[in-house]
Amino acid sequence: MKVRTEARREAIVDAAAELFGELGYQAASMNELARRLGGSKTTLYGYFPSKEALFSAVVRQHATSHMSEAAAELQAGVEDATGLEAALHRFGERMLFVLTNDRRALTVYRMVVGEAGRSELGELFYAAGPSEGIAALARLFSAAMARGWLHKADPKTRALQFLALITAEINARVYQRDPAPLSLARIRAMVGRAVAMFLHGAAARG
Repeated sequence: MKVRTEARREAIVDAAAELFGELGYQAASMNELARRLGGSKTTLYGYFPSKEALFSAVVRQHATSHMSEAAAELQAGVEDATGLEAALHRFGERMLFVLTNDRRALTVYRMVVGEAGRSELGELFYAAGPSEGIAALARLFSAAMARGWLHKADPKTRALQFLALITAEINARVYQRDPAPLSLARIRAMVGRAVAMFLHGAAARG
């Protein structure tokens, strides 16, 4: 009986990320992945029961792990409105750094956009990452509303609005052929503008 290893699992995910990026989700096959890895489909299915499960692992490792880490930081909570603002800055900076400096993450995002409307890929992507960040932000905003730092509104809607503001200045990069990485200074400036705009509209008055 062959023993599964974490190193082998990561190698499979890395190879799958390359394959998905090269061929797209629909055209990529477990047969081709096994050929490139020099193994068998049986071995692949020992780690991942389906192509969908493998894609979810690719998304988590290469495109949304930053979201999970940023969401985990939010779980610590904040003590006051100033702490809330600082937490939003940290979350946004971590998110934008990956989106603007990690080419593999950009490849995954482009693949999802390209397959949207033709398969379940978008739903798989959402479940494998963004949903976790949205839920964490919604919990943070709900607590902030209860303490009077933000005015009452639907917390999930506020989370979606915040994420839209964070990515507003970089959305065009998905459609550019080879966008250059952004410096940390530019990322911080973008996040600063987004957080200021969000709090201007969502902060409690008075």
